[in-house]
Amino acid sequence: MTRDLWLIGIGTGSPAHVTLEGMAALHDAAVVLLPLKGEDKEALADLRRAILDASGTKATVIPFDYPVRDESLPYATRVDAWHDEIARRWQAAMDGAPEGPVALLVWGDPSLYDSTLRIAGRLLPAPRIRVVPGITSIQALTAAHAIPLNTVNGPVTVTTGRRLRDHGWPEGAETLVVMLDGECSFRALAPDGVTIWWGAYLGSPDQILDHGPLAEAGPRIEATRAEARARHGWIMDTYLLRRG
Repeated sequence: MTRDLWLIGIGTGSPAHVTLEGMAALHDAAVVLLPLKGEDKEALADLRRAILDASGTKATVIPFDYPVRDESLPYATRVDAWHDEIARRWQAAMDGAPEGPVALLVWGDPSLYDSTLRIAGRLLPAPRIRVVPGITSIQALTAAHAIPLNTVNGPVTVTTGRRLRDHGWPEGAETLVVMLDGECSFRALAPDGVTIWWGAYLGSPDQILDHGPLAEAGPRIEATRAEARARHGWIMDTYLLRRG
């Protein structure tokens, strides 16, 4: 049986970030898959439950344990094996579930630095996929700081912490948005002439913001980030860097 799989962007954790289309899709879903990432990240599941409650959905909620990556493997192999295992757990959760659309709540937007669509492509038989866009962490960051994403006619480069550490500032780039950075990779940059806008838990009651010249704000952000992660057990953050 071919299933309908709805990938619904939910922003950065606030029910107010879910669009009207997203809320309607959750309300109409027959099944919602709910990933559980361990006791130290129970707050992530609680945020998803709050969004489901706000939608008024009557869907059957099927929790499943989220796998962890094997850090002993090379990066590309590690991620590929991890995605395979996630797909297997989705499939197991969906097998025998009630008929009707199956929904997954995706942080941010399913199209931006998120592998949900790639994982869905591993399912057999291939589901009919519907994507409901959500607010990205980039939008939440620039809105929180009340800044434009780009300068006048200026380019924007979106990259990852890993690439920033390994390759430095991209040639010709003016504005950088750095995502998926667990190591404060801005420390690898020469800070002169660089300004940073940083945010964590964007859109939530726990939101934290900081900005300023990288030489001054960088150490503050590093300390704040470490304290917040220790207190909450998890952290989601992103930042924008601009030269000039």
